[in-house]
Amino acid sequence: MCDVNNRVEAETFASPCSERRKNPVSSEAPSDFEVVLLAIAGHDLRQPLQILQSAQERLGNGSRTKSELRLLEIGQNAIDQLKRQLDQLIGAVRLHQRADHMQLAPVSLEPLLQQVSRDNESFATEKGIQIRVVPSRSLVMSDAFLLGAILGNLVGNAVKYTRPGGRILMGCRRFGSRIRIDVIDTGIGMTSHEMARIFDAFTRIDSTESDGLGIGLFIVRRATAIIGHRIDVNSAPSHGTRFSILAEMA
Repeated sequence: MCDVNNRVEAETFASPCSERRKNPVSSEAPSDFEVVLLAIAGHDLRQPLQILQSAQERLGNGSRTKSELRLLEIGQNAIDQLKRQLDQLIGAVRLHQRADHMQLAPVSLEPLLQQVSRDNESFATEKGIQIRVVPSRSLVMSDAFLLGAILGNLVGNAVKYTRPGGRILMGCRRFGSRIRIDVIDTGIGMTSHEMARIFDAFTRIDSTESDGLGIGLFIVRRATAIIGHRIDVNSAPSHGTRFSILAEMA
């Protein structure tokens, strides 16, 4: 499904809430001021966004001309974009809050993968993209909230960078005492140069394929470091991408 020629190992296994010395989390951790700003944005922007959505729905009632319907569609697309960006900001705040009191516990992977699939189903259906989950009985030592956020960002990212008619596959494989969780897509792929910077904040490989803030994979890297997992990336231009999370088996 994915012909991968380039590979990047983003993290190595570490104890929870720690990271390799070469790339310490503490040097990138947001300041209290930045966290407050994110929290304010996540809270205060919700209400005006809800008002916009309500007004948009009321304008859509009744008969409308084709040009009016087109304008309503453009407006709804803009609202949906704001919702996705706001969700990313809130996700960053929750990640920061979770880091201080996170504890690992056995996590069943199939229910988590199925939930991630459902959460992205509408977005994928709009683009004609199929998401498939391979059944698994695997359990890993992890944090269900953070692992769900990681997988949700990876699948959401896969939908963004996969063209209509493409496919996304989620599944698990056992490697000794570890479980590898794969998110594989048939998307646009990446060069080795692009892979070297995908985990940086506010990075978007192809702005024509994505309307987000470019912090999804930054959140992924921070979250995997906090829970002591490893993330690998394999990709090739025009041949899709495979993100793999390696976690200790429960």
